[in-house]
Amino acid sequence: MNPWSVEAPCTPDCVRDTSPRVPLTESARRYAALTHTLIRSVAMGERIADPHTLRTQARAVLDALGVRLESGPTPREHTRGALLVANHISWLDAVALLAVEPVTVLAKREVGQWPVVGTLARRIGTRFIDRGAVRELPSVVAELAASLRSGRSVLVFPQATTWCTVSGGRFRRAAFQAAVDAGAPVRPMTVDYLQRGAPSTVAAFLGGDDFTTSLRRVAAARGLSVRVTAHPALRGTDRRTLAAEARAAVRGTRPPAHAEPYVLA
Repeated sequence: MNPWSVEAPCTPDCVRDTSPRVPLTESARRYAALTHTLIRSVAMGERIADPHTLRTQARAVLDALGVRLESGPTPREHTRGALLVANHISWLDAVALLAVEPVTVLAKREVGQWPVVGTLARRIGTRFIDRGAVRELPSVVAELAASLRSGRSVLVFPQATTWCTVSGGRFRRAAFQAAVDAGAPVRPMTVDYLQRGAPSTVAAFLGGDDFTTSLRRVAAARGLSVRVTAHPALRGTDRRTLAAEARAAVRGTRPPAHAEPYVLA
C-alpha cells in the first residue's frame, strides 16, 4: 500500500457558503490587494525565507483576502526541530500556519508548478514530494529526519489530501517515522474556519475543485476567519502511536494539557 495514497475525500459538493457575500467592489479590492502582496513577495527574492519576513507576508495574504487570523490556546513548550502536523482543509492552511510560526513545509509536487505560488513556495524552502512515487518514501523520510536533527521544524499534512472538516480523514504514518528516527517532538496543530463565529466550509479546497474557483469563494466570503490551535508536543518511538495521538489531539478528542493563548506578535 502506498503510504502517501489517499482515501476518497470530501467533494466540492461539501462546500456550503450560507453567509452573505461581500459586494463585488469589495471582492475586486481584495483581488487587487492580493495581487499587490504577491508581487511584493516575489520581488523580495530569497529574503522572503527570513522567518519574520515570511510571517509578515503570510499575514498580509490573509489580510488582503479579508480573512481574520485567530489563535486557540497553545502549550508553553516551543521546541525547535519539531514535526508540526495539521489537518488539511484548504490551500489557506499553510498560509495561516506560516502566519503563526514560519517553518519548512512539505507539499505535493503540483504546488511547485502553480503560477506565482510555486515560485514563492520554492523560495521559502518548501520540500516537494510525489505522492505517487512509493520508491521515494525512504529518501523523503530520511530527508525529513535530517532537517529535524538540524533544528529545523517541518510542517506536514499527514491526511495527504483535503477534507471539509477537522474530523475527516486518517493520519498516514510515514512522516511520523522521521520524528521517531530524529528523536524529535511532534506538535499537533488544528486549523479550522469560521464565518461569523460558526463553522464554515467556504475555504475548503476539495476533489475536482480548481484553485481559481476556491480563491473566488474565499475572496467573496463575508466574515471569514481561520483559527490555528497548537497542542502539547508528543514524543515516542512508535509511529503508529504518534499518528493516532496526533490525530486525536487535532480532532479535540485527546485530554488537553495546560495551555496559554498564542500571542500574535
